[in-house]
Amino acid sequence: MVATGALIPRNSPLAGRIEVPGSKSVSNRALMCAALSEGESVIHGVTDGDDTQRMLAALEVLGAKVVSDGSRVTIGGPIQMRSATEVLLDAGLAGTTSRFLTALAALRPGATTITGAEGLRRRPMGELHRLLRDLGADVHTDREGYLPVTIRGLANRRASLSSLHARGDTSSQFISAVMMIAPLLGGLQVVIDGPMVSREYLHMTAQVMRAFGADVEIATSESSHREVRLRTDVRVGPGEYQATTFAVDADWSSASYPLAAAAIAGGVVRVAALRADSAQPEAGFLAVLAEMGCTVRRLADQEFVGVEVSRVNAPLRGGNFDMSTMSDLVPTLAAVAACATTTTEIHGVGFIRAKESDRIGDLAHELRKCGAVVTELADGLRIDPQPLRAATIDPHDDHRLAMSLALLGLRGSGIVVSHADVVAKSWPRYWEAMGAL
Repeated sequence: MVATGALIPRNSPLAGRIEVPGSKSVSNRALMCAALSEGESVIHGVTDGDDTQRMLAALEVLGAKVVSDGSRVTIGGPIQMRSATEVLLDAGLAGTTSRFLTALAALRPGATTITGAEGLRRRPMGELHRLLRDLGADVHTDREGYLPVTIRGLANRRASLSSLHARGDTSSQFISAVMMIAPLLGGLQVVIDGPMVSREYLHMTAQVMRAFGADVEIATSESSHREVRLRTDVRVGPGEYQATTFAVDADWSSASYPLAAAAIAGGVVRVAALRADSAQPEAGFLAVLAEMGCTVRRLADQEFVGVEVSRVNAPLRGGNFDMSTMSDLVPTLAAVAACATTTTEIHGVGFIRAKESDRIGDLAHELRKCGAVVTELADGLRIDPQPLRAATIDPHDDHRLAMSLALLGLRGSGIVVSHADVVAKSWPRYWEAMGAL
């Protein structure tokens, strides 16, 4: 039987407080750095989503000692980097996990095969495989550029700073994955010429690495020779990671759903523990909601620390938004846009067609089911809101489509999400938490 989920239409404004999981992006980076550290690291605030659980299971297979106590995880490292044992790691649908594990596998001499569910095996990873080959790893795939992939460790650990040239138009996770193994390779310079998608995630990676003792610098420059060109230089120094205690901050991507609920249904919603100084680029979603007519407040007093979003009496306006720095929130913005009074255009995100789903084509298809007029653009979407109608939404194995499009149910009855358990990828208790709100 297919699980379904729905949110109940609101006849009165929302008024509530909610807690969201820790960031899975930060969690997985911290877990990987901990697994490469000598000694015992304690990580607080680890999300219990499937992506993180897949990472923990894989680290145990690779030789790390893992003890989980709710959101507190203790990692005893490092992994067994001299092991010649052949291992198989299943990442399920976790794209970030699979990419980080692929780079991690390059540190051990034994053959490591990384595989995943069908949806993950459709996602291109050729740029990461190329980068690892350039570093000297043996990379074998039956279908070039896709999972499953078998990695045999680097033939020679680099004794001095190596240099790689990476593409910036695919996924920043490929570069983040290589960055995190770089200290153990004797250091690394990665040069990215031209515009880069999700550049801010490299700064998130660097911030986590520094917490574990790594030396990382990121610099962006412009060349005006004939035409303006961007260049990003990532420099990672040689060294060893140091075990530490690390706190994962609340997940701004998950927070986007209850905050968007306030925009859609009206009222006041508070999300606890969101840090104003977070490295997560999705914190920029507050500015989007403010432009659409919401009131945003950052609160820090004895009673509450977090963010409050409200919309009382003000109309919900559309707008023109470049979402290249927070592309995971395109489905959330699209749901808000479908409930606005004017047209919304979303730009800068052509690359999200290769996410868990085609987050342009599949998102447009499901929005049209609900009554919105949606035009697919070369790098995004145009959404013309219309009265909503009942529909059964297919999330296409994508947790973000499920959680965002469910928000339309706050405005119109009969909007139901099939395969509702896909939310377990990042927020297993999404339906209960949002229902309580």
